[in-house]
Amino acid sequence: MKKYLLTLLSVFLTLGLMAGCNSSAEKNNEQKPAQSNEQTNTQEEGSNPFPVTIQDGVDEKVVIEKEPTKIVSLIPSNTEVAFALGLGEKIVGVSDFDNYPEEVSKKEKIGGMDFNVEKILSLKPELVLAHASGAHNSAEGLQQLRDAGISVLVVNDAQNLDQVYESITMIGKASGTEEKAEEMISEMKTKFENIQKTASEIPEDKQKSVFLEVQPAPEIYTAGKNTFMNELLTLVGAKNAAADQEGWVKITEEAIIELNPDVIVTTYGYYSENPVEQIKSREGWDSVTAVRDGQIYDIHSDLVSRTGPRLVEGVEQLAKAIYPDYFKE
Repeated sequence: MKKYLLTLLSVFLTLGLMAGCNSSAEKNNEQKPAQSNEQTNTQEEGSNPFPVTIQDGVDEKVVIEKEPTKIVSLIPSNTEVAFALGLGEKIVGVSDFDNYPEEVSKKEKIGGMDFNVEKILSLKPELVLAHASGAHNSAEGLQQLRDAGISVLVVNDAQNLDQVYESITMIGKASGTEEKAEEMISEMKTKFENIQKTASEIPEDKQKSVFLEVQPAPEIYTAGKNTFMNELLTLVGAKNAAADQEGWVKITEEAIIELNPDVIVTTYGYYSENPVEQIKSREGWDSVTAVRDGQIYDIHSDLVSRTGPRLVEGVEQLAKAIYPDYFKE
């Protein structure tokens, strides 16, 4: 359990799991991704875009002189985006928390929340992909990398879908894969639009209340309003049973029984053995609708916490678990 709690801490603090996906896919379709990045060099289409200047997630202007051939990623969400952009062969170092795609197991590990500066320097990267969620605590180490002549791009801490798209765009510009990034964003938008279209067809009296359990007993935590996962529920047409709570909160078993959710979704099965059976065996929970009707499901935490292309897969799994009659294979 201690190992699980440490991993959970890395999910919420290191991975920047924050509030709010934009639940309006129509709005996403009408608007371009948020433009906090700026590229100062205007190039002919198809030409080498470098050097580029990007305003990063902590409002620093980062100049990248040439297309990087060696990249280190300090956080799994950045790594997943980079691999999806076809940059796998250029990635020379990843964090201890990286587990996807499978190829990351062959990459050099550079530490966890406290990354190893000397190790990174030994890999001689031209670009380091950091993250705004940990930039303040890692300020000294990041400055050491800059002082060594390495371009350090602090990717924004995405708090909604538009900002997820911004993160992908930022990494694309920094790595010379902007066109691929635009294609990825377009595909994600289309899939989210399809999910929301189906969700809009669910009658109001059929909408289900869902309790999200992101940490198990004895200290149960859930996602209230103004959280990333609350917005994922909205996207699939569900009601958050803990929507009257703010942020990530600890909640008692008695309070959950009183909420009486239609569905319970856990997000820690990868780190804890058989969460569904754990919940079923809790004393007094047999009166909860979700337990009585067998509506308890586990969704892999990485799919709904890492702000990259696999979010689509996570939302699809969430939708199928809650509304199997509407979201079918």
